[in-house]
Amino acid sequence: MRLFNHLRLALFSTTAVSSFAFAPAVLAQDAGVAENNASTEGTIVVTGTRVVRDGFEAPTPVQVLTEEDIENSSPTNNIADFVNQLPALAASIRPSNSRLELSNGQAGINALNLRSLGTVRTLVLVNGRRSVGSTANGIVDVNTIPQSLVQRVEVVTGGASAAYGSDAVAGVTNFILNNEYEGIKVGADAGITHRGDGFNYSADATAGFAFADGRARLIVAGEIAHTDGIFSIDPIERAWNHQGFVRITNPAWSANATVPRYLFRTMVGAANSTPGGLITGSSGGTPLCGTYFGQGGSINQYQYGSLVFPSPACSSTPSLNQGGDWRVNDSGRRIGLSPEEDRWGVFGRLSFDITDGVRLFGEASFNRQETLFNAGPNLMTGLSIRASNCGTGATAPISCNAFLYRTLGSAALAGRNTVTLATTAADLPGRGTNNERKVERYTIGAEGDFEAFGRPAQWDIYGQYGRADLHEQLINIQQTTRRNVAIDAVFAPAGNESGLPVGSIQCRINVDGDTTNNDAACRPLNLLGLGVSSADAIDYVLGDPYRDQFLKQTVAGANLSLNPFATWAGDVSIAVGAEYRKEEIDGFVPQEFQPVVNANGSTTSLWSVGNYRPSKGSYNVKEAYLETVIPLGFGLDFNGAIRGTDYSTSGFVTTWKLGATWQPIDDILLRANRSRDIRAPNLNELFQAGTANTSTVTNPYFVAGQMNPGPGTGIYGPSLSYLGTVTGNLNLRPEKADSYSFGAVLTPRFVPGLSFSADYWRVKVTDAIDSLSADDIVNRCFEGLADYCAAITPDPNVAGRVLISRSPFNFASILIRGIDFEAAYRASLGAGNLNIRGLATRYLENTVTTGVPGFTPFDSVGTLGIGTGSQSIVPKWIYRVSAAYDTDDYTLTAVARGVGDGRYDATGIECGSSGCPVSTNQFPTYEDNSIDGVTYVDFNATFKFDAFGGKNGEFFVNVTNLFDTDPIVLPETGLAANSTYSDLLGRAYRVGVRLKLR
Repeated sequence: MRLFNHLRLALFSTTAVSSFAFAPAVLAQDAGVAENNASTEGTIVVTGTRVVRDGFEAPTPVQVLTEEDIENSSPTNNIADFVNQLPALAASIRPSNSRLELSNGQAGINALNLRSLGTVRTLVLVNGRRSVGSTANGIVDVNTIPQSLVQRVEVVTGGASAAYGSDAVAGVTNFILNNEYEGIKVGADAGITHRGDGFNYSADATAGFAFADGRARLIVAGEIAHTDGIFSIDPIERAWNHQGFVRITNPAWSANATVPRYLFRTMVGAANSTPGGLITGSSGGTPLCGTYFGQGGSINQYQYGSLVFPSPACSSTPSLNQGGDWRVNDSGRRIGLSPEEDRWGVFGRLSFDITDGVRLFGEASFNRQETLFNAGPNLMTGLSIRASNCGTGATAPISCNAFLYRTLGSAALAGRNTVTLATTAADLPGRGTNNERKVERYTIGAEGDFEAFGRPAQWDIYGQYGRADLHEQLINIQQTTRRNVAIDAVFAPAGNESGLPVGSIQCRINVDGDTTNNDAACRPLNLLGLGVSSADAIDYVLGDPYRDQFLKQTVAGANLSLNPFATWAGDVSIAVGAEYRKEEIDGFVPQEFQPVVNANGSTTSLWSVGNYRPSKGSYNVKEAYLETVIPLGFGLDFNGAIRGTDYSTSGFVTTWKLGATWQPIDDILLRANRSRDIRAPNLNELFQAGTANTSTVTNPYFVAGQMNPGPGTGIYGPSLSYLGTVTGNLNLRPEKADSYSFGAVLTPRFVPGLSFSADYWRVKVTDAIDSLSADDIVNRCFEGLADYCAAITPDPNVAGRVLISRSPFNFASILIRGIDFEAAYRASLGAGNLNIRGLATRYLENTVTTGVPGFTPFDSVGTLGIGTGSQSIVPKWIYRVSAAYDTDDYTLTAVARGVGDGRYDATGIECGSSGCPVSTNQFPTYEDNSIDGVTYVDFNATFKFDAFGGKNGEFFVNVTNLFDTDPIVLPETGLAANSTYSDLLGRAYRVGVRLKLR
C-alpha cells in the first residue's frame, strides 16, 4: 500500500506539470516492443527513455552499434569484445582479466562496465527487459545473448533508473534482437594468433518464417563456439613478459628519507621463492639463506645480485632481486592469457496476431558455457620444515624431515630446529577454474495497440522466468591440512603403529606412535627440487573444491502508453507501468569443501582458495513508473520520469529524471539531463554465506628491512600472506546516485553527412556498497585503528599467514566525471560510401571516499597500473576511430583504438631522484610513476559474392592488432601487463563466411 500511495502522489504531481506545460504527447514503451510492433513502424526507438516518438531525441546520450558495425569490426567470435571497445565502457570483466577471480565465480565471463563504476552498476537488457544474472551478484554474461539475432546495441551513457529500475546507475546496454527476421542464414568462422595459439571457431544458424496467412511467426537461432586456452607465456614469443621490468624499493630509502621509495628497473626477479623451492630462513646453525633446489633435488646457491633489501641473514631475505639469478623464478611464464572455452546456445520466439491490434508472443533461450582457466602456480611461502637432530647420524630420527636430510645431509643441518621454504612448486599443476554455467530464460506476453482519446495508444504485458545453474569449480587447490602433514615426512622407525617398512619415507602422522592422527591416504610430498614430487602425493594434497549455485528470477510487468491530449505545441505523451520481480539464490557445497566449525564456534579454512559455504536467500521488488514527454514549442522538449520502488529487504525508494532538448535551428541540438538513480544490494551482498581467497599485500610493518611486530603480535616479511573471508550483510541500504549531463549535437547543413557531439557528465554515488580491501584493513591497523586490527588474526593452520575478515557496508562515495566526444562523417566516394566515426572519452575525475579515518580521497584518473582497494582504475583518454568503405562488392574497415599515457600508481608521487616528501603507504614516492599508453590497429575486409540467386554470400578476413603491438607493460612480477586495457595475445587472424539461404 505504501508503494501505491507514493506512486499516486507521483502520478498526480507529474500530470499536473504536464497539464500546466500545455505540450505534446509521446508514446512511451519498451524498446523491444516498439521495434517489433507493426503499428509503430516508422517511429524512432530510443533506449535512453521509454518514450517512443517519431523524430524525438533523448536528452540522455545514446551510442548505437548496428549489425553492420558488429559484422565489419568485431575482433573475435564474441560480441562483447566489440562492445567493450566503446570508450564509455571501462574496466569491464573479460576472460583475459578474470583469471584470478577464483572465489566469486566470475572467471571467464564477459560483463560490461560503464564509466568504470562497476559491472553491478551497469544494467544489461535484452529487448528492453532484464535477464537473469550469470553470477550471484547479478551481472549478466553477454555470452548468453543470441548473437546472430542482435540487430543493434544501444548504450545509454547516463543514469536510467527512473525508466528501467535498479542497477542503471552508470547507464544501460540494450541488446535489441530482430524479432521480425525472415529467411535462413548461417555463418562460420575460425581464428588463430600470429604465434599459432589461441585457435578458435564459431558457427551459427538462424531461421525465421511466417505462417497462418502471415499472422504467426517463428524464429529459431543456435550457435556454438570454442576457444583453445593459452595457459603459459613463451619467453621468446611474448618477450614483453620476460624483461624483468619490476617495481623495487630504493635501497637508499628509509622512513624519513627525501629520496624516492620506489624505482622501476629491469632484470629484476622474484627472489622470495623458486620453482623447486628456496630456503628463506632457518633456526639455529649457520644460515642456509638462498639455498635453492633444482632438477632432481640438486643444490644451488641463489645469486641475489643487487638487493631490494640488504640480507645479512635469512630473516630479511628479499622479495625481489636485480641481476644475479633473476630469471630462476619462472612463475611469470606459467600464467594464463586466455581460457579454454566451449559454449552453445539456442533461442526461439513464436508470435501470433490474434487480431490486427493484439499479438501474443513467447520466447525461450538456453545457454551453456564451460571455461577452463589457469590462474598461475601453487605458490607456497613460509613452509616450516622440521630439522631437529638431523645431524646426529646416518639414520635420521623421527624428529627430522627425511627429504631435508636426504637432500642436504646431516652436516648442513647440524644444530637446526627448522628450515623455512618458499616455492612456486613447478611439480604441481597450477591453480585454475573450471566453471560451468547454464542459463535459461522463458518469456510469455502480449502486446497491442488501440485508440484512446482519439489517438493511438500501445500496451504490453509479460511474465518472465530465468534460471542460472552455476557450477563454480576450482582445480588443483591446496588442502592446507593435508599439505602440512604430507610435507612432514620422516623415515619410518621400527615398530611404528602402521607397520610401514622401516627406513621408508612416510607421513609422520602414520608412524609417530599416535594412532588417533593416522591417515592411511597420506603420501609424503617432496618439495625440494624439480621432478621429485610423486603423483600420489600431489593427488593427496590437491583437490577441486566447488559449489553449485542456483539463481532464479521471476518478473511480471505491464506498460501502457497514451496520448491523452494535445496543445498548440503538439501531443503530450504519458507512459505508465508496473513491475514485480523476485530474485532467489540457493546453493550446495559438499561438506568436505566447507570450512570446519570448531568447538568454540570459530571456523578453520582448509583450502588455500575457495572454502565455500552455500548461500541461500531471496528478496522481491514492487515498482511502478510514470514518464512523459512534453513539447514546449520553439524546438524545446521536456522529458521527465519518476519511479517508486519497494524492496522487501531495504524499503521504499524513489528515482526520477528531468531532461530537456532544445533545437533552435536544424544544425544544433542542445540537451541536458538530471537524474536520481539507485542500486539495491544484490543477492551476493545480502546473503553470501562466506567465501575465501588467498593473496599477499605489502606489509607496512616491514620497514627498511626491519622485521617489526605486526599486524597483531606476529612477525612477517615484506609481503604479508593472508586468507580473506567475505560474508553478506542483511542491513545494507540501496546506493543513491545523482547524475547530470549536458551537451550539444552539431549537424551542419553546409557539410552534409557530418555530425559531432560533446557531452559533459557527472555521477556521484553515495552510500556505495563496498568491502574494504585487505590492503586497506592492514594499513588502517598499522595506523593504530583498533577496529581494523581486530579483523586480523594469525592463521592457526599456516605459519606466517593471517586471516582477514571482510564484509560489505554502505560506507563509500564515488565521484566520476568526464566528457564524451563523438564525430561521424558519411559521404559517397566513387562506387561506394565512406563512413568515418570517432568516439573518445576524456575522464576528468574518479574519486572514492571511504569514510575510513585516516583515508585521504584521491583521484585515480589516468591510472594504468594499480589503484587502492577496490577503486577501479581508468585512463585519461579512451578512444576508438573507424573508417569503412562500403560498395556492392566489398567493405573495407580499419579501426584505431587505445588509451592515452598514464601513471602506474594511482596515489604515487613522482619526485625524481631527490627532494621527495615523506613516503606513506597511501601516498608512496616514485622516481618515475609514468606508464605509456597504447594504440592498436585492426583491419577487416568483407567480400560479397553471388549465392542462392543474389549477393547473399560474404567472406571476411579480420586482423586484430595489425602491427603486433605489445600490451601496456607494467613493472610487476607475474603477468607484467595491464590485462584490462591491453591486447595480450598480439596479432590475430580470423576468417569466416556468412550465407543467406533465402
